[in-house]
Amino acid sequence: MDVFNVRDLKENPSAIVKEAEKGLLSLVTKRGNPVFLAVPFSENLLQIGLNKSLALSLLKHHHMTLRQASKLAGLSLEEMMTLASFSEVELVDYNPEELELELQGEL
Repeated sequence: MDVFNVRDLKENPSAIVKEAEKGLLSLVTKRGNPVFLAVPFSENLLQIGLNKSLALSLLKHHHMTLRQASKLAGLSLEEMMTLASFSEVELVDYNPEELELELQGEL
């Protein structure tokens, strides 16, 4: 998620559009305080709604935990895991070293 301040938008308004076209969220701030969140318009947004779509995006990009995403989406943990699975959002993404430690029970 990129962060833009109001000056960024005045100087280069297309930057936030480019991020949205990539499917990325953008946070806009004024004097360091959040003002609004730009959410890309997508088929997912239409099909499952804003809260669930936003929760999936934040979960996918590691801005939110599974528990936080489930609360935002208004779902149980199990329901959120199912939604993530159907949406092809990986819930576990160990790098090879972390995976080896996990498999050995050391993580």
